[in-house]
Amino acid sequence: MSAATINPHEAAHFGALAADWWDPHGSSAMLHKLNPVRLAYIRAQIDAHWHVDARERYALAGRSAIDVGCGAGLLAEPLTRMGATVTGVDAAPENIAAARAHAAGQGLEIAYFAGELAALAPATFDLVTSMEVVEHVTDPAAFIGELAARLGPDGLMILSTPNRTMLSKLLLVEAAERVGAVPRGTHDWDQFLKPEELGELLEGAGLEVIDRTGLSPSAAKGFKLGGSEALNYLVAARWPA
Repeated sequence: MSAATINPHEAAHFGALAADWWDPHGSSAMLHKLNPVRLAYIRAQIDAHWHVDARERYALAGRSAIDVGCGAGLLAEPLTRMGATVTGVDAAPENIAAARAHAAGQGLEIAYFAGELAALAPATFDLVTSMEVVEHVTDPAAFIGELAARLGPDGLMILSTPNRTMLSKLLLVEAAERVGAVPRGTHDWDQFLKPEELGELLEGAGLEVIDRTGLSPSAAKGFKLGGSEALNYLVAARWPA
């Protein structure tokens, strides 16, 4: 499968935010609040999937990972610090330039690539992640198929995406963009996927969903795992045993 899934308008929108990506108080402030919660989920799934001790600092030592729709590297960098050999792919060249510059400043070696995932040299990875991306592509089924094609035999895939509910339309699209919590034009509610729809796409690619959890607002921490899936959720999948 080698379908083009990049929406050029979406790529341009996020590329325009590249210079601000690493500013926790800038246009990507919401991502900086989301990232620790996502990382906690990813780490828990890594530990469960590969039977890693939760105290192990380098949980991904000797493993490869790819983050698709990596932006400026907010997830790629911590995955590298966990010991993985990391590849980051993004539709916007501006994001990749920012990601490379930031990684260099941190002394991290990450292979970054701008363009379609299908254009990347053939390779599979132990861990495939894609956070808040599937709702931005032109063909979600083709995109999930491309992700599956990159997943190794004993691999783990982790995705996050907003749910298509009236609550998400009210809070994530209308309210969040109106008050400037996220840049205007970030979300198209009609493109959001319900959990069962994403599950069907994963199953259609031959994978099985092994875990799903809500990602919801928290007065104390900004966001928390568990509870309602009405706004956002995370999914872990693998090849059937």
